[in-house]
Amino acid sequence: MFDKKTVSIEWGGKTLTLETGKVARQADGAVIATLGETVVLCAVTAAKSVKEGQDFFPLTVHYQEKFSAAGRIPGGFFKRERGATEKETLVSRLIDRPIRPLFPEGFYNEINAIAQVLSYDGENEPDILSMIAASAALTLSGVPFMGPIGAARVGYVNGEYILNPTDAQVAEGELDLVVAATYDAVMMVESEAKELSEEIMLGAVLFAHDACREIVKAIVKLAEQAAKEPWEMASSNDNAKLKDKLKKLIGKDITAAYKLTDKSARSNALNEARAKAKAQFTEDGLSPQDVMAGIKLTKKLEAEIVRTAILKDGKRIDGRTTTQIRPIEAETHFLPRAHGSALFTRGETQTIATCTLGTKDAEQMIDGLNGLSYQNFMLHYNFPPYSVGEVGRFGAPGRREVGHGKLAWRALHPVLPAKEDFPYTIRLTSDITESNGSSSMASVCGGSLAMMDAGVPIKRPVSGIAMGLILEGKDYAILSDILGDEDHLGDMDFKVAGTSEGITTMQMDIKIAGITKEIFEAALNQAKAGRAHILGEMNKALGEARTELSAHAPRIETFTIDKSKIREVIGTGGKVIREIVATTGAKVDIDDEGVIKVSSSDPAQIEAAIKWIKGLVEEAEVGKIYNGKVVNLVDFGAFVNFMGGKDGLVHVSEIKNERVEKVSDALSEGQEVKVKVLEIDPRGKVRLSMRVVDQETGAELEDSRPAREPREPRGDRGDRGDRGDRGGDRRREGGRGGERGGERGERGPRRDRGDKPRGERSEGGKDDGGDIGLPAFLTGDRD
Repeated sequence: MFDKKTVSIEWGGKTLTLETGKVARQADGAVIATLGETVVLCAVTAAKSVKEGQDFFPLTVHYQEKFSAAGRIPGGFFKRERGATEKETLVSRLIDRPIRPLFPEGFYNEINAIAQVLSYDGENEPDILSMIAASAALTLSGVPFMGPIGAARVGYVNGEYILNPTDAQVAEGELDLVVAATYDAVMMVESEAKELSEEIMLGAVLFAHDACREIVKAIVKLAEQAAKEPWEMASSNDNAKLKDKLKKLIGKDITAAYKLTDKSARSNALNEARAKAKAQFTEDGLSPQDVMAGIKLTKKLEAEIVRTAILKDGKRIDGRTTTQIRPIEAETHFLPRAHGSALFTRGETQTIATCTLGTKDAEQMIDGLNGLSYQNFMLHYNFPPYSVGEVGRFGAPGRREVGHGKLAWRALHPVLPAKEDFPYTIRLTSDITESNGSSSMASVCGGSLAMMDAGVPIKRPVSGIAMGLILEGKDYAILSDILGDEDHLGDMDFKVAGTSEGITTMQMDIKIAGITKEIFEAALNQAKAGRAHILGEMNKALGEARTELSAHAPRIETFTIDKSKIREVIGTGGKVIREIVATTGAKVDIDDEGVIKVSSSDPAQIEAAIKWIKGLVEEAEVGKIYNGKVVNLVDFGAFVNFMGGKDGLVHVSEIKNERVEKVSDALSEGQEVKVKVLEIDPRGKVRLSMRVVDQETGAELEDSRPAREPREPRGDRGDRGDRGDRGGDRRREGGRGGERGGERGERGPRRDRGDKPRGERSEGGKDDGGDIGLPAFLTGDRD
């Protein structure tokens, strides 16, 4: 029934299998990719015709993680997969970026690529597998895809590269790098590194490219068995005559426009040239399709003029050389109430970066295939339409905002202090107020300054730069700190960020069919020089992190208690810890290892909470004097709280050095007193004394009289022998106790009550208090 085709290869010590023909057979191309026990299905469909008026390539990539893949049920109210999570958005972009440039110019059919994670083994990450499956599905579908591509993740542990490392290996190592490439050239790079050198990063990319070639060969082998007939492409019309006409009509206008260094003036001049061309098209009576073709030719003409000027004359749009960085202005403490803030401006790109510090309860909870996890560092990038002088949608972040924010996050994450050293939740925001190229790298620079302004002890400041490329045949030019137009009209967007010690992230997207090792290495070295210059300008604003936190930031004090004392701090149902928080106003977090974090913006609240907690877990010392509060009065003394939740008894004889007839005459509930610990019995009961402590100064007084035996409370039946002594004394005195003792002595032991009268039950009894028939603890005879 199924015409299943399968290809398997050994890849990184594991078996990678690509399968088609069994599932999703109505899609144009569908591939199931398996690595270990991780399984991904990618299905591709393409519209057979182009929508009328379509003038762009409508490629849409969706990546979805099925919770059933990991044997989990989604959290939340609806209990089903809903909108894309941040990770799903990022992986969708990861798939899209390397395949989009491999479709021919002028192909405007809508294409949908949907990758779904069907099984996840917790070891082999599904993102790389999804990129491979998407490449294979497109190759089999018959659409004009100039692939295939391969994809690989590379780690760096103990000086060695590792192909497709596990999460544990990535955490242990110094690199997490993803590369997508055709057999001949690298198409995309995405990475996070712990300040690695350019040489190590280049070596990692080349190592990954070799692994990608193995994937490409496997996909080609599968395509030889199962690929559909390629689509026939309409012959392209280069419209040479129309292009020559445009050049004569507005060529000089475009050249003049690109000599204007101000972005707004340049945009206005270009719009006037385009309007002039459109008016001429209408006057010539061209059809709507020809008008649309003419507009696209206008964009090509602009690109040709700009690229030629750069390659031949070395002249950029704003007059800079290829290595020159735009003017930089940086200012910290830009916002008075923010915990940390910075205004970073580079040319016509600007961001307001803010750093907010929070406690553990502000961490972001992430519900994914690996279960619940918590993130204490967040970076949110916002790109309002006014930043480019436009009107448009303003609201929830789109894919671009999520992607740019994650790139800046990767750049700054490696320099953060360890959580144990700086127990704060950190949220950075980058609000782009002006944009003309590399706003994500401006977010890196501004975010670094904002954290230092907030007092976050980062290892070193981080700077970032965006590099561009103009490539015509064998001639090329690498551009430092590219403008927006240079990004649109160029062939590469290569972003590199790092410290003075090395690279923390790099991201590369290519608009052509890849670049060579020579170009890649030259771009890395040129970026290094640019990053150093930018760091120097940043240091003029703030060279290192402030030693003091903002007055508006919460303070966090951390200490550790014995794990056996945790329940005393929490209390039954959390009663004690809730009382501490409600009374002091401080927040208290405690983990299973006994690590306690107390936080508040008011140091007095922190001190009160810490004192309370330490009082709960501290052991009382015999002979030590404590401050206490009377919490309960009884006939035989007073109970005093002297160590947080610890109480002790001040016997009536230990209140004063004189006789106290009534406890309430000497003490009242709530009264502050000073007490000395006299004794702690094996059961933990504490005897306290007030009479040997000066109640004014807290100094210890010399005991002027011998300590008296404390009278036990009448309600305490714990020591029956003492009661027997008292009973014996009373019987010998002829009191009530003696009479009762005599009566019991007459009754004797109750061995067999039967139906006998009372008088007959006391055989052998005596009248003197019952030496026979009563146990010793009731007679007062201790021997």
